[in-house]
Amino acid sequence: MPNKMQVATGAGKRLNSVLLIFFVIVLIFILSPLAAQSKQPQSSKPDDACLACHGQAGMKSDAGKSISIDPGKHSASAHSVLACTDCHATIKDFPHPAKVAKVQCSTCHDDETSHIAKSVHAALGEEACQSCHGNVHEVTTAADLAPLKCAQCHADEVKDFKQSIHGHAAAAGDPDAPKCMSCHGPVHQIQTSSDATSTVAKKNLPDTCASCHGNQQFVSRHKIPIAHPVELYRQSVHGRAVASGNEAAATCSDCHGSHNILPARDAQSKINHWNVAATCAQCHSQVAKTYLESVHGQAMTNGVTDAPVCVDCHGEHLILEPQQAKSLVNASRVSTVTCGRCHSDERLAVSYNLPADRVPSYADSYHGLAMRGGSQSVANCASCHGVHNIFPSSDARSTVNAANLSKTCGACHSGAGQHFAIGPVHVQMAAASAHPVVKWIRWTYLVLIPMTLGFMILHNLIDFIAKLRRGPSSHQGSGLVTRMNRNFRIAHAGVILSFPTLVFTGFALKYPEAWWARPILLWERHFAFRGAVHRSAAVILVAATLYHLIHLAMVKRDRSQFLRGMIPNLKDATDLVQVFAYNLGLSKTEPTFAKFNYAEKMEYWAFMWGTVVMTVSGALLWFNNFSLRHFPKWITDAATAVHYYEAILATFSILIWHWYMVIFDPMVYPMDTAWIDGKVPADHYRHSRPGYLRALVQAEHAGAIAKAAEQKEKEESTAHKVEEEPALKQ
Repeated sequence: MPNKMQVATGAGKRLNSVLLIFFVIVLIFILSPLAAQSKQPQSSKPDDACLACHGQAGMKSDAGKSISIDPGKHSASAHSVLACTDCHATIKDFPHPAKVAKVQCSTCHDDETSHIAKSVHAALGEEACQSCHGNVHEVTTAADLAPLKCAQCHADEVKDFKQSIHGHAAAAGDPDAPKCMSCHGPVHQIQTSSDATSTVAKKNLPDTCASCHGNQQFVSRHKIPIAHPVELYRQSVHGRAVASGNEAAATCSDCHGSHNILPARDAQSKINHWNVAATCAQCHSQVAKTYLESVHGQAMTNGVTDAPVCVDCHGEHLILEPQQAKSLVNASRVSTVTCGRCHSDERLAVSYNLPADRVPSYADSYHGLAMRGGSQSVANCASCHGVHNIFPSSDARSTVNAANLSKTCGACHSGAGQHFAIGPVHVQMAAASAHPVVKWIRWTYLVLIPMTLGFMILHNLIDFIAKLRRGPSSHQGSGLVTRMNRNFRIAHAGVILSFPTLVFTGFALKYPEAWWARPILLWERHFAFRGAVHRSAAVILVAATLYHLIHLAMVKRDRSQFLRGMIPNLKDATDLVQVFAYNLGLSKTEPTFAKFNYAEKMEYWAFMWGTVVMTVSGALLWFNNFSLRHFPKWITDAATAVHYYEAILATFSILIWHWYMVIFDPMVYPMDTAWIDGKVPADHYRHSRPGYLRALVQAEHAGAIAKAAEQKEKEESTAHKVEEEPALKQ
C-alpha cells in the first residue's frame, strides 16, 4: 500500500508541472500584443516632440516662412512612414541651430532628381519637386497627382483631355484609359515635343500611340473597328516621311489632335466627315481649296453624307503615293476601285440621279480594256475628269465640258475633235445612249451570228452522221492529185500563222481577267505585249491576203481557174438542197461538184469579206488619233462593235465550218494535208467531183508529157553540143 501511495503522489506532481508550463505559454501569447502596443507610443515620441511646436497652425520662421505642419495631412501623406529626423538628420536637439541645412530630395530620390534636371521641368529650378508634389510634408502618391496637379500649369491641355475620348474613358473608370504619363512618359523624364528623345516627338509618336492602338488585345477589348492603324500609317507616305526625319510630314496628332482627340462621330472631331477637308488643309491648303470648289466639295458642303472627302479616295492611315501599285489613286485602280466604289453603286445612282453606265462603259472601252490588261499609261477617270478639280460637265471649268473636250482628249490624241464634235464618250453597245449606227450593228450581228452558226452546226452534224452511217467509200486507187500549188500554200501559211494569234490575243485584250489570258499578262509589266502581238499578226494576215491577190493578178492560169471556180452560181443553191436531201435519205443520188463546192465558196468569200471588215475596223482603232481627228467619235464606237462581233463570227466559223471540212469530215479525217504538200487523195474527189478529178488528171498528164518533152529536148540539146565540140577543135 505505501508504495501505491508514493506512485500516486509522483504522478500528481508531474501533472501539476505540465499544467503550469501550459499556463505560462498561454500567458505569454496573451501579453505579447499588449506589450507591443505599450511600446508603440514610445516610438512616435520624437515626432510628437516636433509636432508640439510645428503642429501649431501659423507657425513661421524668423524669416517669415511657414514651418507649420498639419499632423493629419502629414500622417496621410506618402512620407508618413518616415520620422522627422529621417529627413532633418542634422537636427539633434532643441533649440535648433541658427542655420538648418536644407533637406535634399535627392537623398532618397536620386534617380528622379537626376532625370528632372534633364527634363522640360528643369526650367522650374530648385522648386521643381514642390511644383508638382506640393508641400513636402503632405506629398501624395504619384497616381493621385495627374491630371489635377498637371492642370495647375497645363490648364488648357487638361481641359481638352477631360473632354476627349481618352478623358471620358478615364472618368468612366476604364483601367486602360491613358493618363498624362501614358503618352508623355515618366513624369521626371518628360521632354519637349521638339526633343528627339521625347515620346511625343514626331518620329516617336507612332510608337507611343502603338502602345495601345498596336495592341490587338487592347483593340479587341475596346471594340475599335480600325484594324492595325499604326502599322498601316508606318507604311504610308506620311509615316515613311516622318520616319526619315521630315518634320513637316503628318503624324497621329496632326490629324487626330493631341489632348482633344474626339471620336469621328463627334461633330468637333478633326476626323469627322465634315471636318476632314479642313484637317488635310493644314498641309494641303491649295488642294483643299480646289476640292471645296469641285462637285464633290460642294456636295459635302451642302450636307450630302455620301459625298467623298479626302479619305474616301486616298485612304485613311495607308495613304500611298499615286505611283505605288497599292495606292487607291494609282492609275490602274482609280477607275475600278476608287471612282467605281461610288459610281457603280446602284443605291447612290438612284439617290443622286447619277448615270449608272459610267463604270461599265469605261471598263468595256478601249481605255478600260487596256487598263484591265495592266497598262499604266492609258487614260483613267482622273485623266479626263480631273483629280481634285472635278466639275459637272455643264460647268465651263470642267475638263469634260463640250467646249473643252478637244483639249482634254487632245492631251493624248493630238488633233482630236478638230473636224467633228467628239460626242458621247461613255458608250455601251447595248445602252440606249449608243449611236443609232452602233445599235444597228449590234442588232444585225445578234441576228446574224446565231443564224449563221446554227446553220453551220446543223449542216455539219447531218453530214457527219450520214457519212458515218454510209461508212467509208471503196478505194479504187491510192493516187494523189494536186489541189494547191506553192503560191496558194504560202498565202494559206500566212493565214494559219496569223489567224489563231489574232483570236487569242484579241480575246485576251477583251477579257484580260480570264484564266487563259493571265499568262500572257505576265509579259505586260513594261510592254504592251498583247497589243503588239495582235497588231503584228494583223499585218501578217493582211500581207498573206495581199500576196494571194498579187498572185492571182500576176499568174493568169491560176487567176482564170480559181476565180472562175469561186464565182457563186445557181447550182450552188441546188447543190446545198441536194446535199441535205441525200444526207437525210430523201434522195439516193450523191451530189457532185465542180472544182469548188458551195461550202468552200461560202467560206472563201466570207473570209475575204471578214478580212476587209476586220482590217478597216482594226485600223480605225489602231490609228485612233487619225480617227478622232477626221471622224466623229461614233465611227470608232461602230468600229469597236464591228471588230468585236466579227471576231466572234470569224472564230466560230473557222472552228465549226473550216475545221469540219479539213479535219473532222469522215472523208478526210484525220486531216486534209493539202495545206502541207498541195496533194489530196484522188479517191476524195472520185465520187464527189468526178469532172474536176478528170481535169486534174488530164492536167497532170499533160504536164507530165510536157515535162518529159522538155526533158528530152534538153537531153538532145546537150548531146548535140557534145558532138559539135570535137569538130570545132579540129
